[in-house]
Amino acid sequence: MLFRTVPLILGLLAVVGASFTAPAHAQLAFIRDAEIESIIRSYAAPLFEAAGLDSQSVKVHIISDTKINAFVAGGKKLFINTGLLLAAKDSNQLVGVIAHETGHIAGGHLARTHEVLSNANAATIMSFVLGAAALAAGSPNAALAIVAGGAAVSQQTFLKYSRGQEQAADQYAVTTLDRTGQSARGLLEFLEVLEDQEVLMIGRQDPYLRTHPLVRGRVAFVRNHVENSPYSETKPSAEDETQFSRMIAKMQGFLNPRETFRLYPDDDQSLNARYARAIAHFQRPDLAPALEEINGLLDEFPQDGYFYELKGQILFENGRIGDAVESYRRAVEILPDAPLIRIGLAQTMVERGDQAALDDAVEHLEISVRQDADFPLAWRLLSIAYGRSDRLGLSALASAERAILVNNFKEAVAFAQRVDNLLPAGSPGQLRAQDIEFVAKQSLSRK
Repeated sequence: MLFRTVPLILGLLAVVGASFTAPAHAQLAFIRDAEIESIIRSYAAPLFEAAGLDSQSVKVHIISDTKINAFVAGGKKLFINTGLLLAAKDSNQLVGVIAHETGHIAGGHLARTHEVLSNANAATIMSFVLGAAALAAGSPNAALAIVAGGAAVSQQTFLKYSRGQEQAADQYAVTTLDRTGQSARGLLEFLEVLEDQEVLMIGRQDPYLRTHPLVRGRVAFVRNHVENSPYSETKPSAEDETQFSRMIAKMQGFLNPRETFRLYPDDDQSLNARYARAIAHFQRPDLAPALEEINGLLDEFPQDGYFYELKGQILFENGRIGDAVESYRRAVEILPDAPLIRIGLAQTMVERGDQAALDDAVEHLEISVRQDADFPLAWRLLSIAYGRSDRLGLSALASAERAILVNNFKEAVAFAQRVDNLLPAGSPGQLRAQDIEFVAKQSLSRK
């Protein structure tokens, strides 16, 4: 299930489903999708480990933005635009970009410059990104409204690497690619595309070029490595390419449904084409052909949890709650370690509303937040499910967790203080609420 979480100009996150249409004042949106994240993670984890990083400690965030860009911020947080994912020609190009960004993480390039963000959540970091963009666009009042701690954010210093850092990241990238037995040719191809863009006016260049200074020496360095590395002719594995093509098909279906029917016409009966069309029909919305496509895929691939997840989402968003629950249950059985799929199942159960369904929803949501505590929708659903089950203290705690994630610090304080009156003194929930209240008050004091 593809979710979008949208940071507004003040850092407030609105959480909605895949059929979301961004309001005029929304600037950027995060994408959450179990399958897409799993694929990107499968490419990134070997690179992180080869660079001496704990792969589980590096958070990967996907931004719904057509511009070609990727960056690291706040220490071990990697941000990738959907525009870059869709612009990549194959998995090797994407791996090359991730390897380069891994070099920035391993080198601590931005962590040292922006220590204030080292422990910030993704919403906070995106607020700084928006502040930098607002300054660059000549809107200092909007920018200052989202700058924490009174420190001005400048496009010249935030998310902008020096030429020396870029060269160091390139060195990290090619070394790491060699260590993992992968070709640096994809990185070279990506840099060559950027080299062609250098002649464009600044407003027409992709942000990646403006934040990652490109000089001929960088391209020459990577080209020389490609000419001499024993891995340069190594092709991506068939599995990597299959996953990449499937990821692109899914993203096209959700993000560009009209274009999808041109890219994947009806006479294309490949798995990817049918998957993309099922999603595009669902987005139009056109229920009958969407179900026909996804049911056909499930007939052929009955053990594919992501197909069951999509069917569950299609049914849920068309009001067929009972059928959606069954599809999501099957998806969770096949993919028990995918917290986002559990959240989709829990959402259908909360909507169904009977006590048995609410109890099941709580169980799945508690598992999901143990696996991934950074998704506001999970906490909102957990708050609702607890509240309808008269577990008011835990409901308030879940609301406080959500509020701190979306930078609504006043609301976080209010809910955390409510927990004090509802949960026993010294209980884990009460102690957690005190931690949330402390962090929220600290954040408020810096504004």
